[in-house]
Amino acid sequence: MSSPSLLPTTATPTPRIGLLDAARGLALIAMASYHFTWDLEFFGYIEPGTATHGWWKIYARLIAGTFLFLAGASLALAHEPAIRWRSFGKRFAVVAGAAAAITVATAIAMPQGMIFFGILHCIALTSLLALPFLRLPIVFAVLAAVVSIVVPIYLHSPIFDAPWFWWLGLSENLPRSNDYVPLLPWFAPVLLGLAAMRIARRFGWLDALAALPKGPGLLRLAGRHSLLVYLLHQPVLIALVYLASLLAPPPPPDPLAGYMRSCEASCAAQGSEAAVCTRFCGCTLTSLQQAQLFEPLQSGAIQAEHDERILKIARECTAASQ
Repeated sequence: MSSPSLLPTTATPTPRIGLLDAARGLALIAMASYHFTWDLEFFGYIEPGTATHGWWKIYARLIAGTFLFLAGASLALAHEPAIRWRSFGKRFAVVAGAAAAITVATAIAMPQGMIFFGILHCIALTSLLALPFLRLPIVFAVLAAVVSIVVPIYLHSPIFDAPWFWWLGLSENLPRSNDYVPLLPWFAPVLLGLAAMRIARRFGWLDALAALPKGPGLLRLAGRHSLLVYLLHQPVLIALVYLASLLAPPPPPDPLAGYMRSCEASCAAQGSEAAVCTRFCGCTLTSLQQAQLFEPLQSGAIQAEHDERILKIARECTAASQ
């Protein structure tokens, strides 16, 4: 995950709004807490699927939306009344470079969950695409935000399954990724943050916002250096959990129970009834074991989305479970 001012902030013609720095710092703490849960799951201390389902999934999306909203707000504050191209270019290069580095690092360290378009990629792209909305009437930014939310609801299609379309957010089938924040619908919070700050400037509210309590100093410091915190926090957390695993190893997982939990959660998230999900997952588990595909699937040696044998099992079990 997944920070807008993951875009570095700079001095602007208006007073610095310390409350926004503190909000960004608070979002960083929330992000770290979510990633810590992911790390505990990765090392086997909590049940598989915990960080990607239920309230934790909603929590992750709220965090991402907050960062992107603040990215749009920061963009409007930094580049009104005029776009400072040199400053923007430097920030864009830093964020885009960090995004590329994360893709390379995750491709090497965890290829089954490679981050090909995460929050930094989204921040870099949306910051670029949002520039015209600094000059257009504010209503255009709001309308574009609405379109960004509505379009992916109705336009998901296998046509967009090709890798060069993954960044759009319109694909039906995607490889697993540990951080996926596509353009749609995530352009919306960026545009809404931009619109909010433009409205505040239009009505002369920026000085009032700057006069509000600024929040704790440590939060503001973290908010001002959010990209650095973002890049460093997860390696530190992983190292801490790894050290803990050496001192107090987690109990060995039950792969069969883990598969059923994960499968049933995914099935329920698609709107199926609990009984149907139980039958479907039991059917696929039995079929995978009979075909000697369960262990390769669990190890990541094969990918369910791209293996015709597994897709056939899924189709047959779907029919059988109805």
